Amino acid sequence: QVQLLESGEGLVQPGGSLTLSCEASGRGFRSPIMGWFRQAPGKEREFVAAADWRGSSTYYSDSVKGRFSISKDDFKNAIYLHANSPNPEDTAVYSCAAGRPRYEDHAHEYDYWGQGTQVTVSS
Repeated sequence: QVQLLESGEGLVQPGGSLTLSCEASGRGFRSPIMGWFRQAPGKEREFVAAADWRGSSTYYSDSVKGRFSISKDDFKNAIYLHANSPNPEDTAVYSCAAGRPRYEDHAHEYDYWGQGTQVTVSS
């Protein structure tokens, strides 16, 4: 049974920084792509970023490109989302996902999901 466990900051000030972690565990974990999605109150879930384990490809939504970065640890089966100068519009529940999506921003194509972690950007 594959499980994704997220961790990271709950409250961060605008202009600060935050790092979210997602570690996969379970026998037989072979998902080549891991990514982050987020959902703000009253809004639909949106793609944030993804990394492809098969190489060094990374993908970002336009809303975070240049501000967020994603990195991975092959040994730990983990990915990390780093955010520089987040703003209140980045407040959302962030969820980690893993799978073999045809398109990395298609949430319904991922096989595994974490339970989500709340990130609030506020002074």
